[in-house]
Amino acid sequence: MRETLPEILAAKVAEGTMRPDPMQAALALQLEPLRAWLEEFGPRKQGLRALFSRPPRPPKGVYLWGGVGRGKSMMMDLFFNATELAQKRRVHFHAFMQEAHRAMHLARQKNIEDALAPFAAELVEGLRLLAFDEMQITDIADAMVVGRLFEKLLAGGVVIVTTSNRPPEDLYLNGLNRALFLPFIEMLRSRFEVLELDSPHDYRQNRLAGAQVYFHPAGATRGEIAAIWDDLTRGAEVGPLVLQVGGREVELSRFANGAARCSFWELCGRPLGPGDYLALAKACRVLVLEDIPRLSASNYNEAKRFVTLVDALYEGHVRLIASAADEPERLYLEGTGAFEFARTASRLREMQGADWGRDRPA
Repeated sequence: MRETLPEILAAKVAEGTMRPDPMQAALALQLEPLRAWLEEFGPRKQGLRALFSRPPRPPKGVYLWGGVGRGKSMMMDLFFNATELAQKRRVHFHAFMQEAHRAMHLARQKNIEDALAPFAAELVEGLRLLAFDEMQITDIADAMVVGRLFEKLLAGGVVIVTTSNRPPEDLYLNGLNRALFLPFIEMLRSRFEVLELDSPHDYRQNRLAGAQVYFHPAGATRGEIAAIWDDLTRGAEVGPLVLQVGGREVELSRFANGAARCSFWELCGRPLGPGDYLALAKACRVLVLEDIPRLSASNYNEAKRFVTLVDALYEGHVRLIASAADEPERLYLEGTGAFEFARTASRLREMQGADWGRDRPA
């Protein structure tokens, strides 16, 4: 007999891979009926069976919200992985909306009147369960698209499960033309089970609190960096994240569970600027940055970009995990810009603190 979600959670607690948490245990009970329904009725029928049978009406989706690091993504992953259904997908909400905008751009080039329709139809055809991580609406373009997209997916029988740091009423708060966004909030309240995960534990900070987050020399610490990355992603699907910045696309090679992993040269060896780094800081809660070299006049442009990147991460309260050639104060010892780098070294030190990132805005 198949294990239920509460039983799977209890087994993970017993083996020590998850901590006992009454709020998570209660959430597992709430999610179990949806998991069972998806396994029984979720698979789309093919051929004649699809023509002569009407699938039952899907249950409500789930909108799971709570503070940063409370285990929302962890519980959604537990639900997603425990649901035996081929037609499912888990994706970070920010990456998904970028995918939607790209698809709409291509449709407009083909003079398709409803540019969103082909993208939504493709999703409906291939999916029964769509899981989003970290829904947040801060962009007017996303605000204008997300409601129509959800309507099409729900009408096509796709069950949506999403996490967010905010309750529905706080999405796109104080945004431009927010009145146009309010019907989407009403949809979330009426067609989703809105659940709050009010766990007393901050799991993301607990995984890093007191832990080393700055490693040197870089080449000798790859194992430690890899272990931290595995802990942050926790088996989530790792893929590229494409940032839309001023009509350009900036791709980060590895992204999962709100964390990005890049080399120094991937971020500072390309002609990127403040807008690109601010977009990165907005999209990521943790950045794993590897192989920061010694800096000097020979790589002055890369060094300037690194200073700009650290400023963006600092202002965005992004947690930084880094491997470097040396300690922050010894990265840039001579040449133009060495004196000014003292401020960057100081910020790198401050960002190693156990509490860094706790006050990041939701």
